[in-house]
Amino acid sequence: MRILHVSDCYLPRLGGIETQVHALARQQRAAGHDVEVLTATPRARHDLTRSEDLDGVPVRRATADLPFELPVHPRARREIAAVVDAVPGYDAVHVHLGVVSPFAAAAMPVLVARRVPAVATVHSVWGYATPALRALDLLNRWARRPIAWSAVSDVAAAPLRRIGGPDLAVDVLPNGIDVERWRVEPVERDPDDVRLVAVMRLAPRKRPLALLRILDRVLAQVPPRVRVSLDVAGEGPQRAAMERHLRRHGTAARVRLLGRLTADELRELYRRADVFVAPARLESFGIAALEARTAGLPVAGLQGTGLVHFVRPPDEGVLAASDADLAAQLAALAGDAPRRERIAARNRAVVPPAAWPLVLARCDETYARAARLAGRAPLQS
Repeated sequence: MRILHVSDCYLPRLGGIETQVHALARQQRAAGHDVEVLTATPRARHDLTRSEDLDGVPVRRATADLPFELPVHPRARREIAAVVDAVPGYDAVHVHLGVVSPFAAAAMPVLVARRVPAVATVHSVWGYATPALRALDLLNRWARRPIAWSAVSDVAAAPLRRIGGPDLAVDVLPNGIDVERWRVEPVERDPDDVRLVAVMRLAPRKRPLALLRILDRVLAQVPPRVRVSLDVAGEGPQRAAMERHLRRHGTAARVRLLGRLTADELRELYRRADVFVAPARLESFGIAALEARTAGLPVAGLQGTGLVHFVRPPDEGVLAASDADLAAQLAALAGDAPRRERIAARNRAVVPPAAWPLVLARCDETYARAARLAGRAPLQS
């Protein structure tokens, strides 16, 4: 198949959508498909490079010289139409949407007008806060058009199904993971020296300050013999506020803010960790949690998030009803080394339901549905 991925955000920006679109494109090329990426993300400020090869993936950049390397283009529809018209014969164009994705959204009228098989995947939880209203308006306008809608989890799909009505089909295309790459051999450690780990952008949506408040509650509840520490990987605007919290509450010695880590550095971190903590409430999937779960860590997060796709309590981790409940369950895990080891052994042994072969097969099925909606012959995968 000839596939084009359209995404506002892409490498070198780092985030869930960016890394997943790149990984999906690489996996599809490895499976024998002809795959390209079209993005509004520039390589760097003042760099207007139009095309490049990135890890074997051809990347087209429709960029404008804007502050902070913003992934926005004032003539997005024209740029997208130029690519689609110059390369006729795409079997599927896969559009990737966050809460606000003006570049990817601009692809929809172009694809519908040309009857190109179009897939729209929502990577965020729509239906919350003011910015989401634009996303909901987008769905209302395009739900009846020949577009195959999908989302990265049932949690992300639920608002689409509610807004689009019973006639709107929404497939679930989970984020994928290379299972063998993320499996690690744990380092033997003192069972009473419990290391929690979190990987997130230090921004309000991910709730890093709530994570520190949860840690405060955990420290107040664990048995005296248990020594709990927390490693946080990631960067973002709330780092200074986190540092102030740690100084104010006297917990700076318990917490390491590690900054942004590479995949190799994260795997090494997971070898020495005991529990992965995901405090976000608006988590559409949770790729970092999936990587940690594949590495063998018990995962602790909140109910009603995308973690339900690959964390089944009590065998693979815990999902709490509130921050207070999450702190209580983390304290219980910290004090119960045999339980942590049982969960870790299961997570190392059981492949999560997001391994790449499954994800690629689901993508092929959704691309075939998009072809039928566009009046095309069935695709050959």
